[in-house]
Amino acid sequence: MKISVFGLGYVGLANSLLMSQNEQVKAYDIVGSKIDMLNNKKSPIEDDEIRSFLKRRDLNIEFTKDFSEAVLFGDYLLIATPTDYDERQNFFDTSTVETVIESALEIRKDAKFIIKSTVPVGYTDELKKKYKINDIIFSPEFLREGRSLYDNLYPSRIVVGDRSDTGREIANMFLNNTAEKNAPILLTHSTEAEAIKLFSNTYLALRVSYFNELDTYAESRGLDSRQIIKGVGLDPRIGDFYNNPSFGYGGYCLPKDTKQLRANFDQVPNNIIGAIVDSNTTRKNFIANQILNKKPKIVGVYRLTMKSNSDNFRYSSIQGIMKRLIDNGIEIVIYEPNLNESSFYHSKVLTNIDEFKDISDIIITNRFDVALNDVLEKVYTRDLFGKD
Repeated sequence: MKISVFGLGYVGLANSLLMSQNEQVKAYDIVGSKIDMLNNKKSPIEDDEIRSFLKRRDLNIEFTKDFSEAVLFGDYLLIATPTDYDERQNFFDTSTVETVIESALEIRKDAKFIIKSTVPVGYTDELKKKYKINDIIFSPEFLREGRSLYDNLYPSRIVVGDRSDTGREIANMFLNNTAEKNAPILLTHSTEAEAIKLFSNTYLALRVSYFNELDTYAESRGLDSRQIIKGVGLDPRIGDFYNNPSFGYGGYCLPKDTKQLRANFDQVPNNIIGAIVDSNTTRKNFIANQILNKKPKIVGVYRLTMKSNSDNFRYSSIQGIMKRLIDNGIEIVIYEPNLNESSFYHSKVLTNIDEFKDISDIIITNRFDVALNDVLEKVYTRDLFGKD
């Protein structure tokens, strides 16, 4: 089968490389420099499996800057463009998806689309009505940044928003390219598939928020948060996973997906969904106040990324802490090896880690790193278990 992929962020690139094992793939991105990197076998994102796959010679993939070429190539056009959350409209900005569809239909009226971008509930049906075509299928992704190709090779499930033979064909295509070929397949209506994505990520945000609030309680009362979490996690119904406290949930998916689901709950009674969004603000306020109570003059921020093995700063929770400290007159210095700028959010970026350690009264980090072992007395983190 021939597949064209539009958008080579971690979702699009992971899908491109996954399918190129057995399908023919032509992958397009609007950013030409990204295509140049990929054609030179260099990954534009931090992901070990992607780097490894790019070195293989047995993959059926081409990277192109020619949109028309990509449109005319594929039996299916897979869209994995970014859909950021628009705070003003209180909704996902899905304009990138619509641009691909509209531009593709101008070139090819019989184009068939698979949407991997995260979208609001009911969006796919709206597109079918808007463009008067039925060949638009939503298939959600359940990937971690930094492990996106791994999670595609070993998926927890494959969900396709189409219950016809076409949906089965697409699901089997994904399954045939996985490593173990035993992932459960679920064929649903497109709207249910969209809801599965948003409710899955919101549950993960709920779990993060729950253990963060447990940690807030323990720290406020002088209790050992680690012991409490370990005891709670021994209940097999709860489990000892996804329970490491943090500065709040962040990254590209959880903040925007929880807000979108809350927007989809308009006119629907709820308490929990809205509280999950609000709890993240509460947690960041608490963390910032804990730091302010130590009365530092200069706070060092060690890494802007959400977690280890990531190069993504988007919506990282530590940035929310930074903004609160700056608003209270605290000077911030940053150590972030992946940042090629001298300043970030009105704060100086230092490239010398020794200078960074020396100048900082307190060093805050969402996830601890052994590079800070020699300044433990300065470090403030809620990373209790050393895992993401």
